[in-house]
Amino acid sequence: MAYVNGNLALKPKQKPQERHVYRESKRKVIKRKSLPVGEKLLYLFTVIVCVAIASVIIFRYAQIYDMNLQNKRVSTEAQTLNTEIADLKRQVEMLSDPERIRKLAEEQGMVSMLEGGITIKRDVNLSKTATQDRK
Repeated sequence: MAYVNGNLALKPKQKPQERHVYRESKRKVIKRKSLPVGEKLLYLFTVIVCVAIASVIIFRYAQIYDMNLQNKRVSTEAQTLNTEIADLKRQVEMLSDPERIRKLAEEQGMVSMLEGGITIKRDVNLSKTATQDRK
């Protein structure tokens, strides 16, 4: 009988079936009462306060974002104005060049005299209005 457990040809002895004895137990089912009205109101008030605080925080972050956006716009506008100012300064330097002014004056009929400064040529015909203004 040593081979009984490992040999499939032999049937093992059947053990008598044990009867399970079930014991009936009585449990008391305790029904919980619903939350009292005061506690419900306290929870509701707590939720309302949390929502209000979250709303204020989100509103402040939106304001900060808007201010940062305006700050970026102003800084880019200031940069464009600075470049425009630099261009205008270069134009002023170019237009105020004495040699350029002298050429323009000579093209319009003015003659340079060293002691007297710039004068009008005598052979240029002046209009009647210009001669009347001198009187």
